[in-house]
Amino acid sequence: MRKRPNLKPRMERCGKVLIPDPTAVKGRWKAEFPGYDELRLEIGCGKGGFTAALAASEPEMLLLALEKSPDAMIKGMELVCSEGIGNVRFMDADALLLRDIFAPGEIGVIYINFCDPWPKSRDAKHRLTAPGFLRSYADILPLGGEIRFKTDNRPLFDWSLDALRSEGWEIRDLTNDLHKNGVCGIMTDYERKFHGIGIPINALTAVKTQATKCGSDGVPERLRNAALSDARGAGL
Repeated sequence: MRKRPNLKPRMERCGKVLIPDPTAVKGRWKAEFPGYDELRLEIGCGKGGFTAALAASEPEMLLLALEKSPDAMIKGMELVCSEGIGNVRFMDADALLLRDIFAPGEIGVIYINFCDPWPKSRDAKHRLTAPGFLRSYADILPLGGEIRFKTDNRPLFDWSLDALRSEGWEIRDLTNDLHKNGVCGIMTDYERKFHGIGIPINALTAVKTQATKCGSDGVPERLRNAALSDARGAGL
């Protein structure tokens, strides 16, 4: 991500939608932002096109957008501010900190869209669908809480599906061609690009159940032989 000019003053102008220290709100999110039916989390919001569209379509929920690159996030912050969308807050933070930011059950839905596949086996633990991350999601979701995952990368999708099942998540709405019969739901910028050139989009919803493993179940086993056959996704 290239450096954005005048990043600091631009961030300051959008300060009303930024949570400067999200760890300070742990356990108090609903009290801090009353009046919303549900809190949802988007991990890796990028430039925020999906973020803004989703929040505008469901004003009864508060969408918390997490992004570790402020140079990307500022675009989403400016978009939300310019369109007057009030039910979004941004966090400049890493997904590794989720347990420090949220108490158990504080988040109802987690969105993971077109994340980095980290194709080499030695880097598999960095995938946002790796068991270590899945257990942190389980810690902040209630029973029945959901992960909604989309990617153009079929090898990553298949690997993630296996990981989710091994970790005890219930899989729903599984598809390897989400838009086969017409556009379904809100697209990200990447998704619109891939769909436009005929690359199918993989999607699923994973539901937390009594069988889902969480942090109290210990550290997942070390990942081995986890290389992805095609880091770029089908057709690229």
